[in-house]
Amino acid sequence: MTTLTQSIELSKKLTGGVVGGIAGGIVFGIMMGAMGMMPMIAALVGSQSAAVGFVVHMLISTFIGITFGALFGNLIKNYTTGAGFGALYGIVWWVLGPLLLMPAMMGMPLFMINEMTLTSLVGHLIYGAIAGVGYIWYTSHNE
Repeated sequence: MTTLTQSIELSKKLTGGVVGGIAGGIVFGIMMGAMGMMPMIAALVGSQSAAVGFVVHMLISTFIGITFGALFGNLIKNYTTGAGFGALYGIVWWVLGPLLLMPAMMGMPLFMINEMTLTSLVGHLIYGAIAGVGYIWYTSHNE
């Protein structure tokens, strides 16, 4: 494979990750907004604004989507593998985000399993599945 072909393939994977990450982020963001969680996300950047929380959430969602495309792009062959790998990656980010990084940044106990974090697990599974489906939709329509 030539360098140009490799660059085009990587670009397609990353763009597919952006598309999937934004799609999953919007759905998960709506869920989080309905649960009143956006001010807590905004607190990561020193704000209390739900709008700021949504922007931060979408930036994180886009980053996670990009890394999904880079890491799993070669493994995603259809909507089923997209949703499956996406859901698994959602679990990874559930552990990294609300169980580890977010509480560490906010001075809260790490790895707390409670109603809020279990609800967040569901959201991360949904985010991941949608991100994976969005990824394969984009890449299959841009060959």
